[in-house]
Amino acid sequence: MRWTKTEIPDYSKVEQLQTALGVDAKIAELLVQRNIENFEDAKQFFRPKLEHLHDPFLMKNMQTATERIVKALESKEPIMVYGDYDVDGTTSVAMMSSYLSQLSENIISYIPDRYSEGYGVSYQGIDYAKSQNISLIVALDCGIKAVEKVEYAQKLGIDFVICDHHRPGDKIPEAVAVLDPKQDDCNYPYDELCGCGVGFKLIQAIQKTLGRSERKIYQYLDLVATAIGSDIVPITGENRILAHFGLKLINARKRAGFKAILDNVKKQHLSITDVVFMIGPRINAAGRMKHGLFAVELLSEKDVEKAKLLASSIEDFNTDRKDTDRQITSEALEMISENKEENRFTTVVYHPDWHKGVIGIVASRLTETYYRPTLVFTKNGDNLAASARSVKGFDVYNALETSSEFITQFGGHKYAAGLTLTEDNFENFKAKFEEVVQKTIDPELLIPEIKYDTEIQFEDVTPKFIRILKQFAPFGPGNMKPTFVAKNVTTSGYVKKLGEDEKHLKCNIKSGNLVFGSIGFRLGEKYEVVQNMAKFDIIFNLEENEWNGNVSLQLNLKDLRKSDS
Repeated sequence: MRWTKTEIPDYSKVEQLQTALGVDAKIAELLVQRNIENFEDAKQFFRPKLEHLHDPFLMKNMQTATERIVKALESKEPIMVYGDYDVDGTTSVAMMSSYLSQLSENIISYIPDRYSEGYGVSYQGIDYAKSQNISLIVALDCGIKAVEKVEYAQKLGIDFVICDHHRPGDKIPEAVAVLDPKQDDCNYPYDELCGCGVGFKLIQAIQKTLGRSERKIYQYLDLVATAIGSDIVPITGENRILAHFGLKLINARKRAGFKAILDNVKKQHLSITDVVFMIGPRINAAGRMKHGLFAVELLSEKDVEKAKLLASSIEDFNTDRKDTDRQITSEALEMISENKEENRFTTVVYHPDWHKGVIGIVASRLTETYYRPTLVFTKNGDNLAASARSVKGFDVYNALETSSEFITQFGGHKYAAGLTLTEDNFENFKAKFEEVVQKTIDPELLIPEIKYDTEIQFEDVTPKFIRILKQFAPFGPGNMKPTFVAKNVTTSGYVKKLGEDEKHLKCNIKSGNLVFGSIGFRLGEKYEVVQNMAKFDIIFNLEENEWNGNVSLQLNLKDLRKSDS
């Protein structure tokens, strides 16, 4: 592991902010690292307000999109709400369908089948819309590359309004309106919204146009916060405001679907991380193992008993998903080991029978193990489909674009993407992708890196320090949980390996006269380093551990190593 400090080019900004806020130097340092450099920035960071959300009409094409939807509502025109099958897509559809259904009886939800239709807008979905006399489709979390599909819909007399956040291709679909802040000529002040976030801006615009209270639509922020966390978009700017208030709603258990999912969760206050690991996988499991519409139904359901039944089915899907994911990961690791591919810069594996619903999760697990850009392929109809995952600092989307001569279709982000290709192109693509990555990646990026904010002493960790740190939440890209280094610490004598195969490490860590309990997941192999009262350095987060109703401060160890001195 590389331990890398997040440097501050101009340390005088820390001193100025410390004076302006009257806080500890370490707190000021953490804020400047997050681009909080003056009193006003800090005020907005620590006290997010809904009135700081941007005017939705600053987004390119928002006026046109709103006018088209309002016209459809006024003329009782049927509208199809269409979204992808992952968390961002299904929360978007649940939100938009619930909102529009309050204004019209002619709203239907549509999620493509992951296996028969694949990602994004499909011809099958458009044909279904035509069969239902739909003349307007609102596409969420997809559509920015659906040039031919939108053209096909036009010929059938169906209009499209696209709400997406993925990077556009060379050509923008000729829809009635395309809302995507990542378009080069879109001057919206914040371009890191998720698909559900773009959908919320559209709802905000419709609500304004209809002269209705904006407060009424804040009920959907729990869905937006879930999508923000699960889609791993930066939790900065507008996303931070949406996530902050959305989390409050989730913790109030107002939505029947969330209440049903969280029924057996003892934890009272969920963080964004909890939402990502407790709610996100269950919503995703519906689209992975059965159909994304199950998730939309659960998230839209108002009756608590019906929601419990739907949540129970989704829990079964999630159990199946875990079993399948474990099996395929094991097979993939064996395949890599047998093929002796240790010297490659990429991991590319393929098996025709692997379940398409979990190849993204498997790709993430392989990336964790081998730490290189990874593609997991399976058979999908006449083609091969893959999920791509990358290592920190390397843009896998660009690498796929450079290898696109062998790809039928692809889309996604810097760190995660999906693609399809014909089977006869697989070997050529595999060779090309390896060549592109070898030429473009900095070899240092193939060594896992842990970034830390600052070095601290245990005496720095005061109740006031902890109280302020808690106000840094919600955490995520752009505002990760503060990570610290402490040097020359020892144990108080208590050291124990935990879990199956003794993978984890638990110990009490001492510095000066202070002792903190700690847990190090997957650090069992470092047991010898902390034995015999030897001095060592640790890299860690501070967190509150909730157990049997008791809350205590503990160090969540990310790594440890022998001290130099």
